Amino acid sequence: MRVLLVEDDDGDALLVEELLADTGERFELLRARSVGEAIDGPHPAVDCLLLDLGLPDAQGIDAVTRVLDAAPGVPVVVLTGLFDAEKGIESVSAGAQDYLVKGQVDGADISRAVRYAAERRASDEARRRMLLAERRQRENARMARGLLPNPLTSDPRITITTRYRPGGPDAQLGGDFYDVIETPDGTLRAVIGDVCGHGPDEAALGVALRIAWRSLVRAGLPAPAIISALDDLLELERGDRFLFTTICDVEVPADRRSATIRLCGHPPPLMIRPEVGWLRQCRPVPPLGIAPGGALDEPTTVELPPEWSMVLLTDGIFEGRSEDGRLGMERLEDIARTYHAEGYAYGDLLDQLIHAAQDAHGADLPDDVALVKIQVRGRG
Repeated sequence: MRVLLVEDDDGDALLVEELLADTGERFELLRARSVGEAIDGPHPAVDCLLLDLGLPDAQGIDAVTRVLDAAPGVPVVVLTGLFDAEKGIESVSAGAQDYLVKGQVDGADISRAVRYAAERRASDEARRRMLLAERRQRENARMARGLLPNPLTSDPRITITTRYRPGGPDAQLGGDFYDVIETPDGTLRAVIGDVCGHGPDEAALGVALRIAWRSLVRAGLPAPAIISALDDLLELERGDRFLFTTICDVEVPADRRSATIRLCGHPPPLMIRPEVGWLRQCRPVPPLGIAPGGALDEPTTVELPPEWSMVLLTDGIFEGRSEDGRLGMERLEDIARTYHAEGYAYGDLLDQLIHAAQDAHGADLPDDVALVKIQVRGRG
């Protein structure tokens, strides 16, 4: 266990060293003669800090607060004189883990205080991390309800399957969003989008764009007008003028014989009809927030067989790294083709795509991932 003793008196420092040596326990004792030396000195990371309260450059509580401000993660045990026990109590109130009175402790007392201080700080840190994770989970759940709504469809021929995974080891919610609506005339409308960046600001912007899209679809606006309105909203709401958003907007008439796709910087859908492949004929335009003068409109209409499936996704699914580079769209297409050929259910296919991407990356994917699968069985 490595301990940094901050003590200007050579005699007191030697006494602490001898007392710890007498315990027979393994301690690596480092020395600093002032708070400034403790903070700025070239010391390795320590497990605990023994701090005298009467130093040349800091006295009493000032020494404690300076050390804690500089190294808030290091547990501190203060050393006080016989007539300064009250300062020890004040130090604990200021953030120290414990205090010892010089001349009234032996090596076992010092060892116990140092070890307990390190254990308490580790326990406090674990509890802090747990509370932070719980709070993030609650925040993610609230934000996810805005980013990832339940589809609004009534056609029994349509099955909608969705998956979402937050990105990174901290499972941070990003700006991926999706929505699916069937309008009163039977038209199926779907969107998937990705606000660049990660964190609560990007997620909040994704919520605003998703809600605006649903509201405008339900109001009966055509797709070009909706995309233009989303571009205007992004420009008004973004805090960073370089922030952009990619979207894929899909419109399927009531007869389900075709689909019109609009890509604004977004990956194309992955089609299963029954062959598996990207809709590479889709003509992308720049993402929202990029094109001067507003969003462009370049729709692509594809004919569809009586039964088909379409997977909308965000690029986090294939942007992860593998041993030989980025996973990429081609390899993801091969994975989807293999799993589909082996007869996996479509819901399972989405799970398998995520698992395969994570396996290739070797860890949790760094970016959040959203997938929406639209499956149509027959035309009625």
